[in-house]
Amino acid sequence: MQQQKPIVPAAAARSLSCDGEIDAALRHLRSADPLLSPLISRHVRPTFDSTTHPPFLALARSILYQQLAYKAGTSIYTRFVSLCGGENGVVPATVLALTPPQLRQIGVSGRKASYLHDLARKYQNGILSDEGIVDLDDKSLFTMLTMVNGIGSWSVHMFMIFSLHRPDVLPINDLGVRKGVQLLYGLEELPRPSQMEQLCEKWRPYRSVGAWYMWRFAEAKGPPQPVSTSGGGAVTAGSTLQLQNQEEEPQQQQQQFMDPINGILNIGRSFVFMLGTITGIYVSQNYNVPNIKKLMDTGVAMAKDVEERYRKPKKNQDDQLGGE
Repeated sequence: MQQQKPIVPAAAARSLSCDGEIDAALRHLRSADPLLSPLISRHVRPTFDSTTHPPFLALARSILYQQLAYKAGTSIYTRFVSLCGGENGVVPATVLALTPPQLRQIGVSGRKASYLHDLARKYQNGILSDEGIVDLDDKSLFTMLTMVNGIGSWSVHMFMIFSLHRPDVLPINDLGVRKGVQLLYGLEELPRPSQMEQLCEKWRPYRSVGAWYMWRFAEAKGPPQPVSTSGGGAVTAGSTLQLQNQEEEPQQQQQQFMDPINGILNIGRSFVFMLGTITGIYVSQNYNVPNIKKLMDTGVAMAKDVEERYRKPKKNQDDQLGGE
């Protein structure tokens, strides 16, 4: 059976798991944002274990845990690994060989099965690779990974922080981080994602560590959350997934609220599209207007483009924190 090969990051000097990198991050954050200094003193410092899963395995694991309680996710993940012949056997060829009925027998839904297969196909086709993922810069990596069905911006940010240990990642859509920023700066409302970039700009190039303290701050101000830590505050795989599931419930509520609105918008867009088409046909048949066909075709194309623009966020809305 094909085995996973260990991946050595090309940009290891920037990894938060490198010696002295957390110390450098804390010095910078204390200096750049005095409001963070008391938080840094109050909470245990984050540590990042240099031993991590290969990217393909980590991404597959992320998909499997989507919208599941940690215990349920662990149960399914354990059965999935067993089906692949162990963690070293979780490779694209093995995953592609698993049929939806096989995956369904271990508790993986049809949608998640399609996500796993899409991830594996992009590896098999050479679009993605473990080596390429490790070597890509943050922006390129974000673009490449969000091409995978079932992996949205939030999942990519968590992967970059907790699997690749990238130092300058800001999860602008994470409710925990946004809540922490709201509390830190005394804002009346949760900051919008666009505001998050501006408010946290001073944390560069260590926004990942700043985000870690926002989670701690939000947890301290809210109901106690069972976060698994070890080694002086290291965020383990288990706690990462607990953080993920803490975020999913509000997202699901938001989705339930947005569905009726999206339905109304879809009806409205369909009506405008139909009205424009009928008007164009009527005018073209009853008036001798030069280039009316070209104008009508342009209007139809624009209407389709608007509809497509509204449809595109739907994928990220489903994926962002794992779509089940």
